[in-house]
Amino acid sequence: MKFNTTKIAEELVATSEKIAKGYKVLQDIKEVEVGMTPKELVWSCDKIKLYHYTRNTPAKCKVPVLVSFAMLNRHDVLDLQSDRSLMKKLVEEGLDVYIMDWGYHDRSDRYLTMEDYIDGYMNDAVDFLRKRHRTPKIHKMGICMGGTFSMIYASLYPEKLKSLTTYVAPYDFSTTKCMLYKWTKYIDVDAIVDTVGTIPGEMIDGAFGMLKPSMNVSKYFGLINSLDDSDKMMNFLRMEKWKSDLPAIPGEMYRKYIKDLFRDNKLVLGTFELGGRKVDLKKVTMPFLNVYATEDNIIPNESTLNIMSLVGTKDKREYPFPGGHIGVFVGGKSQKELAPSVAKWVCDKS
Repeated sequence: MKFNTTKIAEELVATSEKIAKGYKVLQDIKEVEVGMTPKELVWSCDKIKLYHYTRNTPAKCKVPVLVSFAMLNRHDVLDLQSDRSLMKKLVEEGLDVYIMDWGYHDRSDRYLTMEDYIDGYMNDAVDFLRKRHRTPKIHKMGICMGGTFSMIYASLYPEKLKSLTTYVAPYDFSTTKCMLYKWTKYIDVDAIVDTVGTIPGEMIDGAFGMLKPSMNVSKYFGLINSLDDSDKMMNFLRMEKWKSDLPAIPGEMYRKYIKDLFRDNKLVLGTFELGGRKVDLKKVTMPFLNVYATEDNIIPNESTLNIMSLVGTKDKREYPFPGGHIGVFVGGKSQKELAPSVAKWVCDKS
């Protein structure tokens, strides 16, 4: 085998120059900021906060929208930067948007339950907005785990919601298309919760990382070609900052989430209970929009789509988004197509 030493030398020189420029770019970066869209704190309870995205013009949709993200990660991925912000785009399209911040939990929160979060904090936030806007109903949006929580809430408090929109949310946990769904059938969640109390975010992130281990390495190969591009470097760093910001999960809430949903699939089987009340999906009678990612490797489409035949509303629609789980929030199509379509749908239901 013959090697073109001249070409190899040229590539080494070019790579060295890129690394040198990349080092200079990193030196010039003072801080990596996420959550760029202006918002103000309007309500809080314990560690939970409710923020209102500020507007310069009156909202087209007068009925407010409450967004709930998953507790496993921070909601900042919805607003990474000005040109990759689902929240900013929804505001620009005329919605009056609020977002729940679940906060950072510690060992003192280990006994908080799913009832505390859905019947307590989420319901209190909804009631705050109903009173603030003098409206009997609001629009509810939920993302991933926050979508599951919002669906449960909608079945228990249908009289308080004008519409329900969920993005890449898991409902049916019987599928075997994702290793995460297989693992959770066999883990001893009681032993984990009883031992550590509050579940470290790094533990859960490790499980997600094992779904596609090559991603933890391959992303850096692509980064080499962007070392001398400050904009692309900032894109990468913002995403990495979000991914490394890992809140802990209260143990008792996690115990019920894994056992009742992932393991026993009680929500779609009609046997799930919250606070002693049966969660009947037929009581979800408000308009429902179900957004899912066609290439989702975290929440399989089977887990999301099966909900359509179980909810009670006849006004229901699926929105297939071409891409992966995170692309729903940060992809170019999310800004150009998804957000305007969702905003129009919500406005029409007002």
